[in-house]
Amino acid sequence: MGETTPAPVGMRRLSRLGLAIAVTGALIQLVLAVYYLAMAHSPSPHDLPVGVVGSAQQQAQAKQLEEDGQFKVESYDDAEALQQAIRERDAYGGVAFNGDAATLYVASAASPSVANLFKAQYTKVYQQQVQEQVQSLTTAGKPVPVTTLAALTTPPPVTDVVALPEDDSAGSSLGFVIQALCLGGSIASLALGRLRGLVDRSTLRGLGHAALLVVYAVASAGVALLAMTLFGVGDGADHMTLFWGLALISLAVTASTAAFVALVGPAGSLIGGLYFTVGLIISGSSIAPEMLPRFGHTVGQLLPPGAGATVARDAMYFPDAATGGAFAVLFVYAGLGLAVILLCNAAANRTRFTRVLNREPSVTE
Repeated sequence: MGETTPAPVGMRRLSRLGLAIAVTGALIQLVLAVYYLAMAHSPSPHDLPVGVVGSAQQQAQAKQLEEDGQFKVESYDDAEALQQAIRERDAYGGVAFNGDAATLYVASAASPSVANLFKAQYTKVYQQQVQEQVQSLTTAGKPVPVTTLAALTTPPPVTDVVALPEDDSAGSSLGFVIQALCLGGSIASLALGRLRGLVDRSTLRGLGHAALLVVYAVASAGVALLAMTLFGVGDGADHMTLFWGLALISLAVTASTAAFVALVGPAGSLIGGLYFTVGLIISGSSIAPEMLPRFGHTVGQLLPPGAGATVARDAMYFPDAATGGAFAVLFVYAGLGLAVILLCNAAANRTRFTRVLNREPSVTE
């Protein structure tokens, strides 16, 4: 009987490496699946701002919505004030009472899912009240007015203060744009870092690298705006604010990713992957931030995808909204990223220059 030839050492190492990769991949998939499901498998409101116009009793009844922490109710003097609050993103919607009659105000451009939630809940309450009126009249033996009967099958009055355009009726375009900016920016930051890596680190190299990132950000914004124009997305937007907002989103992603690469090497490019895999789901680009768990809402708005989604949405649909906080987040990522790139290159240049100065002169025999 012939002896079995042992497997080459190289094959055993390859098998162990393959097993390690498979296990690591499965663990990453598990973590991401749990994370995605925890954040977005069942969106529900958390301190969702809504407004109410009406009598003291009606306002008090509306305030009861705050008891379970799902809504944050604010009272307004009249329907116009409520609508202005919606335009300024201080409220996602609300109800204005005029005696016993009421009108629901929503903003589908802020979040189609929230607008649909308001419509569903409002219609449910409205029909319950009508049914109670019919039951009360029937019990008292009084005739039920035709208008009351018609109200059972007639949708209650709803006004969409800031509606989505027909070309983006689902409101998904913003999420696609932010996704493209994050993915493209992450790849570009790594590629541009490799390009600059052909030259030794120096102050001049750092300036060149930073300049390339700025140029890419401007080009990226132009391309994104062109794509949006081709599909009729953001036609009524403040295009100047939108353009510079898109450029700042791209620069925040590329500069911060490039900064981590400069600090820790190629492994730093993983930060770009985290923006894409972790940051997008909590960015609010496809799900209203207030519909996420509170932790996801808070962290999401402190990352470039979340702050960028707020800047872009407001530029597209809510010019009256205050976006200073979101712009500040993007400026911090972009500014610190560029600063780290410049400092790392300047430090390397100074170290090399010091070594040259300290080198002992050769002795001529």
